[in-house]
Amino acid sequence: MSDVINAAVAALSAKMANGFAGVAKFVIEGEGAIMVDSEGVRAGDEAADVTLTASVDVFQAMLAGEMNPTTAFMTGKLSVDGSMPLAMQLGAAIS
Repeated sequence: MSDVINAAVAALSAKMANGFAGVAKFVIEGEGAIMVDSEGVRAGDEAADVTLTASVDVFQAMLAGEMNPTTAFMTGKLSVDGSMPLAMQLGAAIS
């Protein structure tokens, strides 16, 4: 597993300590995927209700609070496939 994925799992775990009501997948281009659900956050690539895809730089900027997830989506830096309401919940949780 890559250092980027390990760091992202740790950062998301801190932000989403109470889990998530749904199944979401973050795909970090060129690095791998992270799953978020009621069990918590872990590296993995499973079926999800919503999949968010971004580059390493965009993902790290969102986690650091330097980029708003909605802005990233509206400018084409973040793609969303699946449930938009769940994507909006995730955006609020990580920003």
